[in-house]
Amino acid sequence: MGRQRPIRNSYDGDIMSELKGTGQQTADAPTPEDAFHEAAALDARETDSQSSGRNGGPVLAADGTPLKRSLSRALRRQKLRALALIAPLLIFVLFSFIIPIGSMLFRSVENGFVEQTLPLTVAELKNWDAESDTLPDEALYQAFVTDMVAAVEAKEHTKLGSRLNYEQTGLSSLFRQTGRKIKKIDPETDGPFKDKLIDIDDKWGELETWRTIKTHSVRYTNGYFLNAIDMQRTAEGAVAQPENKRILITLFMRTLFMSLVITTSCILLGYPVAWILANLPARSANMLMILVLLPFWTSLLVRTSAWKVMLQQQGVINEVLVWLGIVPDDARLVLINNQLGTIIAMTHILLPFMILPMYSVMQTIQPTYLRAAKSMGATNWTAFWRVYFPQSVPGIGAGSILVFILSIGYYITPEIVGGTKGVFISNRIAYHISSSLNWGLAAALGTILLAVVLILYWAYDKIVGIDNVKLG
Repeated sequence: MGRQRPIRNSYDGDIMSELKGTGQQTADAPTPEDAFHEAAALDARETDSQSSGRNGGPVLAADGTPLKRSLSRALRRQKLRALALIAPLLIFVLFSFIIPIGSMLFRSVENGFVEQTLPLTVAELKNWDAESDTLPDEALYQAFVTDMVAAVEAKEHTKLGSRLNYEQTGLSSLFRQTGRKIKKIDPETDGPFKDKLIDIDDKWGELETWRTIKTHSVRYTNGYFLNAIDMQRTAEGAVAQPENKRILITLFMRTLFMSLVITTSCILLGYPVAWILANLPARSANMLMILVLLPFWTSLLVRTSAWKVMLQQQGVINEVLVWLGIVPDDARLVLINNQLGTIIAMTHILLPFMILPMYSVMQTIQPTYLRAAKSMGATNWTAFWRVYFPQSVPGIGAGSILVFILSIGYYITPEIVGGTKGVFISNRIAYHISSSLNWGLAAALGTILLAVVLILYWAYDKIVGIDNVKLG
């Protein structure tokens, strides 16, 4: 039996034209995926025909290759072209979002610096019972002197002291002072090392110093997360921080509470504005939209500084209230360096982020719905509450998510107008990154904040449904 001629039909002809590079495809033309499935079905029918003796050979394309293989190759090329188009975006997201978050998650538990700087000491500490009332033996002191001499030569002893100072105050100066004097000790011949270290500083003769070093010499630790919830890692286990150091839980609760208040304020102030913009003629709405967008053309720092001027006791707001006789001159309102000042300033800054999503959704609501409701006997309020408002809820949801997530991570505005009572947890994260350099604790705080946002996002999805969030 000679070579089988290719089977042609109108559907096959359309696909072949695409394979030959015509590039023209109408809206109702089959996609490569449809063609692939059709070719598979044809190949299956041909296989059945061969087994029954009615026909022989698979369906062939114009170039003589099996149709199924040819369509599979075309589909693969199409997917590769699509991947090439989005590859720059994927690379950008990878390096600007995924890798930094992964680095933050790793840094929140990574703790290998102590072991890397004091390897011999850490090995000897494993043989010492931290819960006992006896100091380590001479071998551990000798190992520590050997490690410290090497650390001083590498100029790593001050970094080690800073790391351990996060856990016990005073260790930074202890390591700095010991580093200056330990150069005179020969780790091979001089001894006894225990007495020489205690002569340098009495803290080397205290159990708490060695317990801190052993407790925080593990490669991976939960100490940063314990510190983030006002607890600490000790030789006996996790215990609560002293009363004067318990502040982070308070900051977390304050951040969540004030973010919810700011979001609610933006909804109450932004909904009427969005409604007016959506129901005005296009020319008037566009003119008013410029006022909504105007804050975006002004620096965030300038807007925040302006609020600092307006909210202070000798500022514009208090002066106007005193001039109108609403507030006595000797009892001016305290509107700055507290939670109220932060809420006022951040509501103004984030209000456009609430108005724009609601406005885009309200534009899609047909006014004929309200007229139809009124024609059936509904009052203005009933028509609004039963017909208009439910259709605007997706815009409220989109704006609420946007404003809440932005507000929970703000730190510039609370830092300027919040004082000590209006700062967020983000201000503490910025402090540990730029000032105290406790990046592990900053990473743990950021990880907890990320987890809180994801949990709230999940709860919102379960209660409202993320599919109901729309931007128009």
